[in-house]
Amino acid sequence: MKPIHKTKKQLATENEELYARLNEAEETLRAIHSGEVDALIVSGADGVQIYTLKQAEDALAESEAKFQRLVEHLPTVVSTHMSDGSTLYVSQYIESLLGYTPQDWLSDPASWLKALHPEDRPQVLKEADYAHQSGQPFEMEYRMMTRDGRIIWVHDQFALVKSQEFEHQVWQGLMFDITGRKQGEKKLSVAHEFLQSVQDALSSHIAILDHKGNIVQVNSAWRNFGTQHGLNQPNYCIGMNYLDVCDSVKDPHHINEAQLVANAIREVNGGGKDEILVEYPCHDANNQRWFVARITSFENNQQKWTAVSHENITERKQAEERIKRQLEHLTALSAIDRVIASNFDLELNLLEILKHVTVELGVDAADILILNSNSQTLEYGAESGFRTQAIRNRQVRLGESYAGRAALERRLVEIPNLKDISDNPLMTTHLAGEDFVCYYGVPLIAKGQIKGVLEIFHRASLDPDLEWLDFFKTLAGQAALAIENATLFESLQRSNLELTLAYDATIEGWSRALDLRDKETEGHTQRVTAMTVKLARAFGLSDMELVQVRWGALLHDIGKMGVPDGILLKPGPLTEEEWVAMKKHPAFAYEMLAPIRYLRLALDIPYYHHERWDGAGYPHELKGAQIPLVARIFAVVDVWDALKSDRPYRNGWAEEKVREHIHGLSGTHFDPQVVDMFMQMSN
Repeated sequence: MKPIHKTKKQLATENEELYARLNEAEETLRAIHSGEVDALIVSGADGVQIYTLKQAEDALAESEAKFQRLVEHLPTVVSTHMSDGSTLYVSQYIESLLGYTPQDWLSDPASWLKALHPEDRPQVLKEADYAHQSGQPFEMEYRMMTRDGRIIWVHDQFALVKSQEFEHQVWQGLMFDITGRKQGEKKLSVAHEFLQSVQDALSSHIAILDHKGNIVQVNSAWRNFGTQHGLNQPNYCIGMNYLDVCDSVKDPHHINEAQLVANAIREVNGGGKDEILVEYPCHDANNQRWFVARITSFENNQQKWTAVSHENITERKQAEERIKRQLEHLTALSAIDRVIASNFDLELNLLEILKHVTVELGVDAADILILNSNSQTLEYGAESGFRTQAIRNRQVRLGESYAGRAALERRLVEIPNLKDISDNPLMTTHLAGEDFVCYYGVPLIAKGQIKGVLEIFHRASLDPDLEWLDFFKTLAGQAALAIENATLFESLQRSNLELTLAYDATIEGWSRALDLRDKETEGHTQRVTAMTVKLARAFGLSDMELVQVRWGALLHDIGKMGVPDGILLKPGPLTEEEWVAMKKHPAFAYEMLAPIRYLRLALDIPYYHHERWDGAGYPHELKGAQIPLVARIFAVVDVWDALKSDRPYRNGWAEEKVREHIHGLSGTHFDPQVVDMFMQMSN
């Protein structure tokens, strides 16, 4: 059966409970035997039960059996002995522990005495005798000799228990094997010595303080820390109060650090926190170093201790600072990218770049000059940080001045001290009163072409490192990209405008060709186009939509190019068959214009302007709102202009007559809402 592993406290508690239950059962059984009670009444979770004499005896036997099984399988020696040292009971584990069977152990009253290690025997007997005399519990760790001569360590404890079975005092004992723990403690001691040697090898200076803040242990590196505070040897600090050392610091480079560490120690000792980290700078004549003080509270042997270690973290802080700068640079570049990508306003983009140039590079002023490819001169583009606006009037030819050299030679130009250069026109004209000390200029190059120059000015000396110069050039690349994008966008806009004008001219040419073919309607197209656009604007169509409306109105009769001249130019009324051919011109318009992508949105007027509101129109007999709005608008305008115009076969109508005619067709031929809007506009 697998042993049950429990703590000493759990074993002692369960042992006492079992003995108490056995004593209680014995008392109850004795009372039943003597006739004092007839039965035992027990109230529990399952209700009230009544035990007879036989049942009580059986319950007692079962409890004793359970107790016996539990004890025999514990990895602990359980024993019962009298005050005179005689052993009444010992558990089976005695054989596993010392090599004696329970029978061997009980048969020799001096077994325990013989098994005691000779060196520990006097003290063990003294402590045991005192416990028997005083009635106090006994607890001690000592060595014993096993039957085969091995030495083991045990934890032995026994206490006085009450029992009605014996007239004399009975002691209940527990004995544990702690050899492994003792070996671990020895290893721990060796490890502690090793740890101390490791601490001495560390560059961090470490001090251990007691609960009063006194220094009880330091490592070798403490010498450096102690020397900073006037303490020549580490051992000189032993016994001194660490807080007093901090409070006594007079060195101005360490006063702040000493106060921070002292406050942290007080907070840890006050119980607020188990550990506090304090980072502090340490200045000296040459540079600044960074340290971190780690103040840790811990307990050992029921005593509270505080460990204070100081570690040089200068390299880490420098690395963190580099990472922080790089992150700021990436953030700045990302912000510039977003601005460049979201708009094509060159001045706005350049001002955003200059803002980051002055902030991230830590300079007073900066400007961007843009190359005019026609005149081969650098001209003002944007500026930031100047006291006057004179810089805005600069024009620099390639090869001249600092900016012209940077652009022509395609390299960084730096002037560490502008005041050392005599006869400097730049300083006496455009930069007069600025008090600049140093200058840096870098060319703006995109796709191998010079776009301009980025210049920075500062009113003090600069000592830039490689990272600073690289970021300066990166910002110049962003500026070049912004100029390139703006140039491309401007070129694209110009091309789009030219293309739009070409489209418009082509469509107007088609429209004039139609007018030339049908001289009866000459001028009609231009008039209805203007009126249709005006009416469509009143209905809230956008400028982009109005472009398509205009093109659709200009091409409204483009389908008539597919109608034979004999029908289109016939002076008299058309026959039924001729009307069938004439009504095909909307379909001809669709077939002609649909393949042209940029005219697809303009198809609604040529294709649907002969549809009627009541559904009696052609070519698809659409009804009501099924007819596109622009076609409904054009239908009213087309009839208005046609009736007012003279034809070979009739004179044009008076305006009032036309208004009455269109109004009469509202709801049948025309959209009533369009008619109402047209009447308001034509008044």
